[in-house]
Amino acid sequence: MKIAFGPVPSRRLGQSLGINNIPPKICTYSCVYCQLGSTLQMQVDRQVFYAPDQVLAHVQRKVANAQEKGEAIDYLTFVPDGEPTLDVNLGREIATLRPLGVKIGVISNASLIWRQDVREELAQADWVSLKADAAAEKTWRRVNRPHRKLSLDAIQNGMLEFARQYTGVLVTETMLIDGVNDGEEDIRKVADLIARLQPARAYLAIPTRPPAETWVQLPGEDAINRAYQLLSERVEHVEYLIGYEGNAFAFTGDVEEDLLSITAVHPMREDAVDAFLARAGVDWVVVRRLVAQGQLVATEYGGRRFYLRRIKGRRDRD
Repeated sequence: MKIAFGPVPSRRLGQSLGINNIPPKICTYSCVYCQLGSTLQMQVDRQVFYAPDQVLAHVQRKVANAQEKGEAIDYLTFVPDGEPTLDVNLGREIATLRPLGVKIGVISNASLIWRQDVREELAQADWVSLKADAAAEKTWRRVNRPHRKLSLDAIQNGMLEFARQYTGVLVTETMLIDGVNDGEEDIRKVADLIARLQPARAYLAIPTRPPAETWVQLPGEDAINRAYQLLSERVEHVEYLIGYEGNAFAFTGDVEEDLLSITAVHPMREDAVDAFLARAGVDWVVVRRLVAQGQLVATEYGGRRFYLRRIKGRRDRD
């Protein structure tokens, strides 16, 4: 039984100590891309899995071990082997963990947010991530394969209600699947939903680990760049979440490393690259070399050229 794990590095949350409050693999969804494999038990009824004191004891032990080794913990994060809001004790567990003095985050697929009790419990967390893979019924069912009792309309209304009342940091996460939900129409619908939620940040993700279904493929760089630009038209802060711990838009001394780090998180317009190279005191030879090596990709959108890091795993299929 591994209730607490880490801390592990997270681009979203710094050093995160994970809390696994759901036994594997109990979930409301059976997402085609899930890195944990197919759902073993689908359900929508909340229940007790572990006693709050049991969760606290496991987390306290991990926190103490980390402190002994001088490791920082920025967040205690509910990121289990299933949907965390299925745990009827989630709110009590958050309250029990408060005295540890560490911020608390919850990563949820949002499937039960139509319930008032779930919204109230999530509202106790400092940081909440809600899944928004699709805003169209057909696409939602193909990507997330929800429990038959779930309603997309109810979920979206619950998300909007939560966003209106929540005072913590709200983010969204959208997983892109090649040929399934990465088309312009689907992305525009997702962008409309996320724009209404007004999150602090909207993350675009791709499957970076073996998915539940072998047919799931990574989208192309063109599709990812298009999705980024379409979301950016409606949402202020959009960022890639593709498993690469990148730097901010800053020159740290290694031009190639900086370019690859930045473009793994944000596509860079050609003029932005030009300004970056000028600041670093180098010319376009370095960019052309990275493109020739297959590490950097140039793609077009809206009449402009963008550069982004080639996605690991696509090169063998290109």
